[in-house]
Amino acid sequence: MEFFRIGRTIPFMRHALVLNVISALTFVAAVFFILTRGFHLSIEFTGGTVMEVSYTQSAPLDRVRTAVSGLGYQDFQVQNFGTSRDVMIRLPLAQGQSSAAQSDSVMAALKASDPAVELRRVEFVGPQVGRELVEGGLLALLFVVIGIVVYLAIRFEWKFAVAGVLANLHDVVIILGFFAFFGWEFSLSVLAGILAVLGYSVNESVVIMDRIRENFRKQRDVSVSEVINGAITQTISRTIITHGSTQMMVMSMLLFGGPTLHYFALALTIGIWFGIYSSVFVAAAIAMWLGVKREDLVKPVVKKEVEDQGEVYEP
Repeated sequence: MEFFRIGRTIPFMRHALVLNVISALTFVAAVFFILTRGFHLSIEFTGGTVMEVSYTQSAPLDRVRTAVSGLGYQDFQVQNFGTSRDVMIRLPLAQGQSSAAQSDSVMAALKASDPAVELRRVEFVGPQVGRELVEGGLLALLFVVIGIVVYLAIRFEWKFAVAGVLANLHDVVIILGFFAFFGWEFSLSVLAGILAVLGYSVNESVVIMDRIRENFRKQRDVSVSEVINGAITQTISRTIITHGSTQMMVMSMLLFGGPTLHYFALALTIGIWFGIYSSVFVAAAIAMWLGVKREDLVKPVVKKEVEDQGEVYEP
């Protein structure tokens, strides 16, 4: 399916060097902010108090957030849990205050606006659990990267595998750089969004690489850059359809999903746009500079002719 078809090939690789220099500078800046500013980790990683409260009707989440913020808390989470009447409240660690004292003060603030609210559960989450979550998240990220390398190396060729992995790591580091620079809260949902971006971005790279391989089979007397330019141009319509429809869904979560989905959707939005950019300019350009050629993707076919017992190689 195509919305439109471009009649002439767009010379994307003509600007590959300049754009990749910009990408390298952006990558270095992202690493700098990650190392110097660090992340604003959510209480899922740092530990804190978890409360579950229940209302007789649909829970007024805005009033709950107002009541909790009125107690001086800033880094907290309020979200529905199970049903629309049940609410989970996550509070950060408070200096010199126990979980019981935190829950008592919150319940007093909530009962001031709705005396029928009930406390179902109070639980303390220690920092050790947060460390385990960080380690598990890093292992998940490592396994995803290894899986992408193996998949691309088997399906295509090692030059494309290296190019694809560098492009995907480029997206991940830049997303993390945004969160470090702006001090946005980094939670488990954001980590899930980053892992989703990895798979989403590699899919775009695979589509372009597959078209490059097809063009190598069809076009024999053109340069590598022209083959890559043609492959990217031919997939533009598909890119607009898939990424545009995905972004509309993500944008609805960003605008209407509330605080619970805000940073998850924000990570996906950054990843979608940088995923398009990296697949077109970073992955394809790196593969070209690594020296990918027709012989890497189209193996010669050997035919034996009985008449002269010779071999004819047809590339």
